[in-house]
Amino acid sequence: MAVDYTVIALYLAGMLAMGWWGMRRAKSKSEFLVAGRRLGPWMYSGTMAAIVLGGASTIGGVGLGYKYGLSGAWMVFAIGLGLLALSVFFSARIARLKVYTVSEMLDLRYGGRAGVISGVVMWAYTLMLAVTSTIAYATIFDVLFDLPRTLAIVLGGTIVVAYSTLGGMWSITITDMVQFVVKTIGVLLLLLPIAVVKAGGFAEMKAALPTSYFEPLGIGGETIFTYVLIYTFGMLIGQDIWQRVFTARTDKVAKWGGTVAGTYCLAYALAGAVIGTAAKVLYPNLPSADDAFATIVKDELPMGVRGLVLAAALAAVMSTSSGALIACATVANNDIWSRLRGTVSADKDDHDEVKGNRAFILIMGVAVILIAIALNDVVQALTVAYNLLVGGLLVPILGGLLWRRGTVQGALAAVAVGGLAVIGLMWTYGILANEPVYYGLLASLAAYVIVSLATRPTDAAVLAHWRARLAGRENPEADATPETVPAPATG
Repeated sequence: MAVDYTVIALYLAGMLAMGWWGMRRAKSKSEFLVAGRRLGPWMYSGTMAAIVLGGASTIGGVGLGYKYGLSGAWMVFAIGLGLLALSVFFSARIARLKVYTVSEMLDLRYGGRAGVISGVVMWAYTLMLAVTSTIAYATIFDVLFDLPRTLAIVLGGTIVVAYSTLGGMWSITITDMVQFVVKTIGVLLLLLPIAVVKAGGFAEMKAALPTSYFEPLGIGGETIFTYVLIYTFGMLIGQDIWQRVFTARTDKVAKWGGTVAGTYCLAYALAGAVIGTAAKVLYPNLPSADDAFATIVKDELPMGVRGLVLAAALAAVMSTSSGALIACATVANNDIWSRLRGTVSADKDDHDEVKGNRAFILIMGVAVILIAIALNDVVQALTVAYNLLVGGLLVPILGGLLWRRGTVQGALAAVAVGGLAVIGLMWTYGILANEPVYYGLLASLAAYVIVSLATRPTDAAVLAHWRARLAGRENPEADATPETVPAPATG
């Protein structure tokens, strides 16, 4: 294992080095939070794919393949579909808004007053996403070094908090590019073909397993529908995803770069399911489906390759964790704390803005590590987060982009009614039930339409300003002090 340990140690040291590199370049709020909005198509595609394909997509995707066969790809497939929909239909307009958070978009569209309540919902979602990603370190470091759960969480979490705090989005962007390359090599080019060969090829896999393992809908229609509702729509509105859209150099980069990343996700989904299916042939009686990834890596891969593939799993977790962390800190600072204090961003210089956001990443990072240590049921926590996100924010966000008649009162009603309905229904049906998000989303839609039609239309001046920003005719950063940074990344 000495070679494997060396590979992992070099990888972790590289992550910290990228944090130091990013610190030297993040000199303004724009550089720190959205990488100066300067990413080209190559870097944008890689970092977008990295953030959406986390530990759940890698370890969990293989586990679903182990349990259901090829139809286990549907969870990650739904994520890819969501990214494709966001990129093709919405990302260009989102990028042209030149904002930092989803709540800022809502304030622009509805004329203010929607920011704090939507910010609280988005903060809860990003916080739990960061927590669940951080907990995944325990599994990976247990395989690598046989470390206790708490120590593993602290070790992995500290590395992510360190490079995220130092360089902000620049550090995260560079580390995500490294993580994207490592995942591609480790999972798609190494683990996938090796797993299939070890299992005897597809003919042997079909002979050894029930036919349901090779049926596209074997996981069940209701499960697929729920995946699409939660993950596909969740991709459309999550702050962690939007913050990456804001990094695109142009609206075309956001559209076509995101389309490439979404297509990559579809291939990654199928790869994970095939690896899980091969693991089922090799190890038919594992105590838990989620053990399939670690087991096949430990037992079937040669030395050195094993270290690279485990680094790929670590990369998957780190990319999601760092993206969720900076999103959580951005929302906490810009949408909640600054608004409650009545602070206007323009009243501060860029240097103070970087310091403030860096402090919030550190504070949120420590909180995430502590919650991850205390929390046991990851699935329930993540389900609560996604249910609140989709049930409370999907309707006012998409309504604001698609329906001119939507009002701020309708948006607030949709957030409140949808959020409360989801919480109440989870209490009634259970956290893991499908009904809360179904009925909560319908309640949010009804509240949005009814209250919007019952209240005065949004002021014409607000809508005119909104349309100008959507079209890219107004740039709120045009008058900012020129940033003293190196030449733009060409991606």
